[in-house]
Amino acid sequence: MSELYIGLMSGTSVDGIDAGLVDFSDGKTQLVAFHYQPFSVEFRQKIQNLSQPGQPILLTDYGSLDSQIGRLFGEAVQKLLDNANIPASSIKGIGSHGQTVYHAPETAYGFSLQIGDPNRIAEITGITTVADFRRRDIAVGGQGAPLVPAFHQAVFSDVTQARVVVNIGGIANITVLNDKPVIGFDTGPGNGLMDWWCQKHCNQPYDRNGDWAAKGKPYPALLDALKDDDYFRLAPPKSTGKEYFSPAWLQQKLSLFPDLEPEDIQATLCQFSADTIADAIRQYAPNTLQTLVCGGGAHNGQLMTLLRKLLDMPVISTAERGIDPDHVEAIAFAWLARQTLNNLPGNLCSVTGAGAPVILGGIYPGRNGLR
Repeated sequence: MSELYIGLMSGTSVDGIDAGLVDFSDGKTQLVAFHYQPFSVEFRQKIQNLSQPGQPILLTDYGSLDSQIGRLFGEAVQKLLDNANIPASSIKGIGSHGQTVYHAPETAYGFSLQIGDPNRIAEITGITTVADFRRRDIAVGGQGAPLVPAFHQAVFSDVTQARVVVNIGGIANITVLNDKPVIGFDTGPGNGLMDWWCQKHCNQPYDRNGDWAAKGKPYPALLDALKDDDYFRLAPPKSTGKEYFSPAWLQQKLSLFPDLEPEDIQATLCQFSADTIADAIRQYAPNTLQTLVCGGGAHNGQLMTLLRKLLDMPVISTAERGIDPDHVEAIAFAWLARQTLNNLPGNLCSVTGAGAPVILGGIYPGRNGLR
């Protein structure tokens, strides 16, 4: 008998909604169907405006966007099920990551805030929905991120080979899978700063294949300035977000180098992401034999080329291990929902720094209650 869950993800790149229908029966993790629903340029800008550090926001804007994203998530589930020709009654649960608008676990009263009203998802779909995964981990002293290493451990571990999984979204994170307790942390910027610079100068949402970055030349002094940040000197557990590595952060760094060409800055940003990922792997996983890459960064040919030059090991897509790099995070949140609804913890203390393993998220019953 099938054991079907749905995972919903919208990451720090703020490009749209990933919806994955996953079958966990017979001890396997099998993607049954996938649906991607992009945000419009205008809607994406609304989310980015809400996420600007240090900027006041109106509660009416916040509440309205929370409801709108919840509705869009619910509609994405409906399209996914329609395309797969599977009734909602067959689904045991939905795991919704939501859209992160601010992540600040290191403050005196640490928090991580995701929007995308799960009440609306549950009401639109009729399916029990699990959401707000990060704050329970923070409540027991954790960073609330990254959460996907527990899933990476479940599906990508190999007792014969030490591996690292690199997820490159707006922010990049790694999971170290060897014969020791799993560690994982955010390494710093992934695609986020490159995307913003490309939007600003090319009027394109991202640098397709890294072709623009490949035309430029990294500027060593700027690269050194970007890497000279206290975050990179912190030991894990640690996490960050686009509210820290923000356009304002980048512009402050660029103010020291007013005469650089835009394509050279893009090349430097690409090198910056590659260097900080590779530095983290060399420092915390020196015996790694293989690096698996997922997330949007897996499609950035220039970034992948740089990583292969920096790392003395095979650097391959997770597709070569059975999961498309665009599908990993949606599947992970389906897995996390399954953990919660089966009364199982979803965090790894060795990753987030939490004081205890805990059952994550809030549960919003479906039309027929909890089953």
